[in-house]
Amino acid sequence: MKKFAVILAGNGVYDGSEIHEAVLTLLAIDKSGASYKAFAPDIKQFLVINHFVKRHTKETRNVFVESSRLVRGELELLSQFRAEDFDALVLPGGYGVAKNLCTFGYDGAKMKVNADVSNAVLAMHKLNKPIGAMCIAPVLLAKLIPNATITIGTDEETEKAVQEMGATNIRTQHGDVVVDKQNNLFTTPCYMLEATIKDIALDTENLIRDMLLAMDTD
Repeated sequence: MKKFAVILAGNGVYDGSEIHEAVLTLLAIDKSGASYKAFAPDIKQFLVINHFVKRHTKETRNVFVESSRLVRGELELLSQFRAEDFDALVLPGGYGVAKNLCTFGYDGAKMKVNADVSNAVLAMHKLNKPIGAMCIAPVLLAKLIPNATITIGTDEETEKAVQEMGATNIRTQHGDVVVDKQNNLFTTPCYMLEATIKDIALDTENLIRDMLLAMDTD
C-alpha cells in the first residue's frame, strides 16, 4: 500500500486549507487503495477571517489546531515529518498556503517558506519521491525547486510571480495535471479557476491517479 503525506495549512479557504481540496484529496487517496497521514506546522495563523462575511476578525488561531478539524484530530506535527516513511507528498491549496505556509500572499515572488514546509518538500525531492500540489500550493514548488514546471491555472499575476522565481507555468483547465518528470512534480489548478465541487473532485482524482502511476513505473 502506497502512503501519502498531506500538508495542511489551517481550516477554510480564506485563512487555511481549502476544505474541498483537502477533503477530496483524502478521498481520492483512500479510493485509490493508498493511505495517508496529515501534517501541519504548529504556528499562529497569519490572520483569521469570518468566512460568512469575508472579513478579518480579532481572533487568533493556531494552524495545527485548526488543521486537526479536517482530519478528525488525526494529525502529526510537520516538524516530525520523515520523508523516508512516505511514498508521496501532497499539498492542497487555500489562502493559508500563501499566508501560513509561506509569505506569497503579501511578498509575492520574494516570499519566504516556513522551515518545516521547506524541509519536508526538499527531503521528498532529494529522494525523488512524487510531490503533488494544487491551486496556489504550486508556488511553494516554484520557490523551492529550481526550474520547476507547474500549473497555477491561467492567473496572469500569479504566473508572473512564478516566472520571477524561475519556474515555468503551464496554463491548464480542469482535469489537467502538469507533470514535471525531471523533478517528479504533479500540479493541478483547482480553485485557481472558476470551479464547482465536481471540478475539484476531478482535479484531485486525476492528480492522485497520475502520482500513483508514476510510482508504479519507477
